[in-house]
Amino acid sequence: MFIATLGCVRSSRLVSILLLLQARGRLTAQELADELEVSLRTVYRDMDALSTAGVPVYAEQGRAGGYRLVDGYRTRLTGLTDGEARSLFLVGLPGAARALGLEGDAAAAELKLLAALGGDQRARAGRLRERFHVDLPGWYRDADDTPHLAALAEAVLGDRWVSVTYRRWEAPREVERTLAPYGLVLKNGTWYAVAATRDRDGTRTYRVSNILALQPTSEAFKRPSDFDLADHWTRHLAAFDARRITGTATIRIAPTLVRRLSDFGDPELRRAAAGGAVGDDGWTRAVLNIESVDHAARQLIGHGTEVEVVDPPELRAELGRRGASLVETYAGAHGT
Repeated sequence: MFIATLGCVRSSRLVSILLLLQARGRLTAQELADELEVSLRTVYRDMDALSTAGVPVYAEQGRAGGYRLVDGYRTRLTGLTDGEARSLFLVGLPGAARALGLEGDAAAAELKLLAALGGDQRARAGRLRERFHVDLPGWYRDADDTPHLAALAEAVLGDRWVSVTYRRWEAPREVERTLAPYGLVLKNGTWYAVAATRDRDGTRTYRVSNILALQPTSEAFKRPSDFDLADHWTRHLAAFDARRITGTATIRIAPTLVRRLSDFGDPELRRAAAGGAVGDDGWTRAVLNIESVDHAARQLIGHGTEVEVVDPPELRAELGRRGASLVETYAGAHGT
């Protein structure tokens, strides 16, 4: 076929033009140029090449004109490349595909999938795309900066060891690790790598934004045949919660706060209120899971007098100390 005689880049572009026209029906030269990120002159040359090769494409004149294929013509050039096939699970998630360095493959795979559909199916798929959008990061926060994510994704796909400099919470803050990355997880806008290391047994979870430097290697690792990423992540979250929660606190929550809890991003406090008992005074007495006295104090102090800690006494004392410090800072004082 004529495509075999053309350069690789141009061949890919001609296929894209065919699939775009097949999927969308009619496109102007400017729309094609914008979609393919080329000049109008390049589009005109490509359309001449398609026509010369016998592809039934023609131009309609006028304000509503543009290029289109003869009715009933369908190309069979819908086979997926390796890169497009491996990016299929990211179709419809352009942000995640972009972060992983697979944006182009995912867009091309989506185009080929649309081209393979019938007219009614393609129209329904188009409506879904126009009417649903996934935005992963939570409110009041930006997505993490992950400059090494694409390189890490390549190592995950190729089963290759990587050497990283990683920033962690405990001292020493910066450590060197050689990782065998088994998979990547996107949770609430934050990317995590599940990986084994050379000098430790089992797998650990690394926040990708805390990777300060990454050096790919050509050395392959053997991925465990029984490793299931989704199952591992579910068990990891359960274990994390078991380690995180170290105790409970008995609290009283004002009715005014209970009514507003659905607007707050504090699921632990919402769960506590939902399982609590409302007293004669309208306040809800509940049991709150806590990580530590310090963490609970920071969690609750922002609610002021709408939350009262009944127990443990250490938490009451810590909140009292923080409250007294605020009074000392602001009572009768003016900023300088």
